[in-house]
Formats: sequence, structure tokens, C-alpha cells
Amino acid sequence: MTAPNHRPELITDRLLLRQWKDSDYEPFAAMNADPVVMEHFPALSTRAESDAVIERAEALFAERGFGLWAVEVKETGQFIGFTGLAVPRFEAHFLPAVEIGWRLAKDAWGNGYATEAARASLAYAFGPAGLEELVSFTATTNKPSQRVMERIGMTHAEDFDHPRLPAGHRLQRHVLYRISRAQWESSQ
Repeated sequence: MTAPNHRPELITDRLLLRQWKDSDYEPFAAMNADPVVMEHFPALSTRAESDAVIERAEALFAERGFGLWAVEVKETGQFIGFTGLAVPRFEAHFLPAVEIGWRLAKDAWGNGYATEAARASLAYAFGPAGLEELVSFTATTNKPSQRVMERIGMTHAEDFDHPRLPAGHRLQRHVLYRISRAQWESSQ
């Protein structure tokens, strides 16, 4: 297990997954207020809610040695969103678990960045973080995220109703994907 308060940087061919900077707060809030980016979420985020995501990400690194990394394009230094590991904060039959997730700004879509960053997060999860399994979930309507889950080797486990969404909500039905350390290792 990685020592608490250690915030490693992960480097891929095109991306830097790094600690959050003060300069990330504004573009992150703008991203979370973009209806296109947030199409598969129940609501847009306020600035305070967006800031709280960053604070929780940093706290998780301090507590567990992993969390959500800010993602920037190495060539330009542009902040484009986050990718990493989180602990879901709701009750469900498949929890407790560690989730791998991502959210990128609209202008970063279509470049393979989510997959590239998620693969680096997987390597960290099953390497230095010492995790045995990861889950990922999204609304059944979010086909782009499901394709990323499949590209990184995750398999569809089941569908479920998200407990924080009311019956009949357009996003209530979710897909759950899983990947174990053994599955990941066999694909390397």
C-alpha cells in the first residue's frame, strides 16, 4: 500500500496525471457546469460542489494513497479533467469497493485520453496501491464511458438501479463493470 500523503504523478505518452492545482478549480467548475459533459449525471454541479470533488480527491490521497488525479495534456499543459480511483459514497450490494472513473472536458473527447489515463490508473491500482479489484459504473445511456470500461479490460457484471436516484428517473438504471488484478495481469 502506498504511504498516506503520497501523491504520485502518472505519466503516459500524452498525459500527465497529477495533483490538483489552484488553477484547475475554475476550468473544472466550468466543465461540471457544461450540460454536454454532465449529460449522464442527474444535475450540473455548482462551483462549491465542483470544488468539493477536488477536496475529496485530495483527502482520499492523504487517507489511502490513491484518488482522482487531475489530467493535463503534456504537450500543451492544458487541464482536461480527471481520472483515477475513488470510494463510492452510497450504499449498494456491490460495495464496499474502489471505483475507477474519469470525466473530461468536451473539447478533449474523441482523442483516446480517457482510455489512456484509465490504463495508467489501472496499473497504479494493481501495482503500488495493492488493490485486488476495481469497479466502474455509469448510467445505461452513457455508451462512451462503457466503451472505455471495455477498452481497459473491464467486463459487464450486472445492471442496477442507482440508490441515489428516484424511481423512474431517466438515469436510474446503471451498468456495473468489474476487473480483478488477475484479469488485468493476464492482459499485460
